[in-house]
Amino acid sequence: MSSERKYLDLMHEVYTEGEWRSDRTGTGVSSLFGKQVVYDLKDGFPLLTTKKIHWKSVVHELIWFLKGDTNVRYLQENGVHIWDDWSNRLGELGPVYGAQWRTWNREFKGRRADDQIQNLIKGIKQDPFSRRHIVTAWNPSDIPDMALPPCHCFWQVYVHQNGEIDLQLYQRSADIFLGVPFNIASYSLLLMMIAQVTGYKPGRLIHTMGCVHLYRNHVDAYFIQKDRTILPPPTVSLNPEIRSIFDFTFEDINLDNYNPHPAIKAPVAV
Repeated sequence: MSSERKYLDLMHEVYTEGEWRSDRTGTGVSSLFGKQVVYDLKDGFPLLTTKKIHWKSVVHELIWFLKGDTNVRYLQENGVHIWDDWSNRLGELGPVYGAQWRTWNREFKGRRADDQIQNLIKGIKQDPFSRRHIVTAWNPSDIPDMALPPCHCFWQVYVHQNGEIDLQLYQRSADIFLGVPFNIASYSLLLMMIAQVTGYKPGRLIHTMGCVHLYRNHVDAYFIQKDRTILPPPTVSLNPEIRSIFDFTFEDINLDNYNPHPAIKAPVAV
């Protein structure tokens, strides 16, 4: 089964079998709890073709996370506005993903901040079969200061003896129509980047989700997408000269043969 078919089947399941309930935004959702989908990158890069995904947003947001940035200025300068609705007038979001990934405990008892990404890369190189290759964005003490608590909040890397690495993501809150396609693409790209800088081959993205939901005002868009034909997946390649995960730029990440159906507009529930 293709990666995109797995995604579409899950969205169908959420619509047909989920329970309709109220939510934080007041929009209303059909919701399921505790789902998992596995995407093998050997089957092609899992960027949806049944609707166009804004690739620039996927790439620049990931680079932004890896920079440790929490101000939307960098994103806006690169034509990405997916975080605008949550930022304050200065563009600040509080200690969201970038701060947690790169500077965890940055003010705790005067100690040096923990760079989880640097520690992860070092750990994979020095002790590949460790069960501690983990990055978390869920920091309870910082959540009150975040514009939006992390939805994709915890991930772990697993190194196989055959030279492949997998990445398992736990996502507490999964907006199946708008957010999840970005999350799949972003963490697949992250897996490729980690694999390159540690000398391994990308294997599988294992996407584990808590609350998977379809917003009531996304149903019409879902009906458009579900009847579209799945097209061949694109290919993604990285500049082989990049050896540090912090050195990737947009120009180092190439998307080829992406010929999707048109984008489908749907409102963001804030």
